[in-house]
Amino acid sequence: MASSREPWFMLRFLLLLVLAVYKTTAFGEVVKAGQIEQQQQLRQEGPPQRHKNAYATMMYMGTPRDYEFYVAIRVMLRSLAKLQVDADLVVIASHDVPHRWVHTMEQEDGARVMRVENVNNPYKNQPNFDRRFLLTLNKLYVWKLVEYERVVMLDADNLFLRKPDELFQCGQFCAVFINPCIFHTGLFVLQPSMEVFNDMLHQLEIGKHNPDGADQGFISSYFPDLLDMPMFHPPLNGTTVNGSYRLPLGYQMEATYYYLRLRWNVPCGPNSVITFPGALWLKPWYWWSWPVLPLGIQWHEQRRQNMGYGAETTMALIQCMVFVGIIAVTRLARPNISKLCYRRTEKNISVIQAGLKMLAIWSILAAYILPIIIIPCTIHPLLGWGLYLLGSFALCTIAINAFMLPTLPVLTPCLGIFGVLLVMAFPLYSNGIARALSIFGYAFCAAPFLWVSVVKIMASLQASLERENFFPRLGESSPPSGFNKLY
Repeated sequence: MASSREPWFMLRFLLLLVLAVYKTTAFGEVVKAGQIEQQQQLRQEGPPQRHKNAYATMMYMGTPRDYEFYVAIRVMLRSLAKLQVDADLVVIASHDVPHRWVHTMEQEDGARVMRVENVNNPYKNQPNFDRRFLLTLNKLYVWKLVEYERVVMLDADNLFLRKPDELFQCGQFCAVFINPCIFHTGLFVLQPSMEVFNDMLHQLEIGKHNPDGADQGFISSYFPDLLDMPMFHPPLNGTTVNGSYRLPLGYQMEATYYYLRLRWNVPCGPNSVITFPGALWLKPWYWWSWPVLPLGIQWHEQRRQNMGYGAETTMALIQCMVFVGIIAVTRLARPNISKLCYRRTEKNISVIQAGLKMLAIWSILAAYILPIIIIPCTIHPLLGWGLYLLGSFALCTIAINAFMLPTLPVLTPCLGIFGVLLVMAFPLYSNGIARALSIFGYAFCAAPFLWVSVVKIMASLQASLERENFFPRLGESSPPSGFNKLY
């Protein structure tokens, strides 16, 4: 009796763990309503102005990635503070940004937070408009920071390699041309002006041409002559220049330049800032972006040094316990699972066979997809990939034991993923081309093993379906006549 109760005891334990996961927010922040209200009541204004210049960024709500950008902004603020920049840190936050986030940025990160109303985007109905850019025109509020002489406006995906305070010597508007013809608004220098701000709002009202409907297209159209402006070189005496200038590429080194040679080769200007304007789902704060994109580990090293991973640690520990519990329960419950299988003398129904085949295949696919969805996406890559492999292994054991599949073929994709991670993370490639060829060669060699595994799984599943009957009738205490226990 005790042995038969063990699986159910473990199952109840797992349910308690799942409940704990549910009670924990999606990103490991345990926030109670009373605590939120208390934080709102105790909230004070951000730190007063201390410098004549500022680094600014913006934050708004309304996308599935709000928390991720919140983490990215905090990492950037802390990295700037660690560089001891001679400027204030300002966050332009819409009124719907949670008060607890604002409180954290003010009290823990030392930022001044300016609360603003979302700017209405008049381009939202134009063809090919990307809805994720709906509120990016909030960036125009940076021109309202007239208490500062110069402001460097930043996107959250900037990674600083050195202190770039010489940018405050630039003129009324300065930006980097990543594209040969269009400057990038992920970093630009401006002189705040209410006159310019009000004129920008007027241009929005009259429908000024904006090719993408976002801040990039609008600001590019507002400063159309920047390409013809001279290159900015900071005066050695520390004075500020007037006018508009192009910034050297070293102030906005796109990550793509790095991947070709696996080192920086940007001779024009100081190598100060890395930007990641590429694929949205390969931003550096996602755990799966490394080692797919090697620079992701540098961003996480910045986070580890400046902020840590306390927000995700609780969630990661709970998920690790759940995955280990699944492995234990599956192992203990295997004899009971096996009792669902009987050898039968009559012919199996084809519809049930097809349904069980699909269920088995989808259960294996889910074992490799579900961990990606539930693991906190901003966790450290080493912990994220380790948790992913553990989760995939745990969920695969369910399919292996439920459908009596061969272990090694089911786990072959897991081994293949581990192998490709080692190939991508190998540190001694001479350049990006050699790295790409190595990954391609690994995939070419691994493909036959994956195909053989699929064939073995299907053959094993077909053999089981031909001789066994799954899901016996409820209420049967012993196998009916004509059946023999498989186990």
